[in-house]
Amino acid sequence: MVKFLHRFEETAIGILLVAMTLLVFIEVVLRFVFNTGLFWAQEVTLYMSAWLVLIGASWGVREGAHIGVDAFVKKLPENTHKVVTLAALAMCLVYCGLFLYGSWVYLSKMHLIGIEMEDLPVEKWKAMSCLLIGFALLALRILTLGYQVIKGERLGFGFADEAKESMHLAEEAIEGTGLDNNKEQQK
Repeated sequence: MVKFLHRFEETAIGILLVAMTLLVFIEVVLRFVFNTGLFWAQEVTLYMSAWLVLIGASWGVREGAHIGVDAFVKKLPENTHKVVTLAALAMCLVYCGLFLYGSWVYLSKMHLIGIEMEDLPVEKWKAMSCLLIGFALLALRILTLGYQVIKGERLGFGFADEAKESMHLAEEAIEGTGLDNNKEQQK
């Protein structure tokens, strides 16, 4: 099940990125070269980007790719760190729960009314179902992360550490240019 979820997220993100890129490219060529266009391209691109963002949020939790401020939490003792992380995860689950409930109510009304997309004869609730799917995936990833924290497999969210990555890139650049060697020779 977990491997299927990994594959689903990665495949969906890849397909959405490629499809959006191709659609926008085709639309630009049609508009600026042939002075025409696809009347539905903008709306479809908008919905695809919504799907991409919501599935990508789930993937970001899995990969620890989200940016967060955790300088204070990292300084806490391990047990306290774990408690604070679990409390933050509980708040994230409440957030997901509120969005899931709101999405369900919204999509149910859309389905009942039968509103279609503006440019295509597709019911809007189908295009907007990314809300339910995305927040369900996000809740599942948060639950998984909570389980990993409880078992001691992970300490926290695993936020991307941009400062650390920047310093690593700077050190690699210095090593690649030989500037470090010049400083030693000057001594």
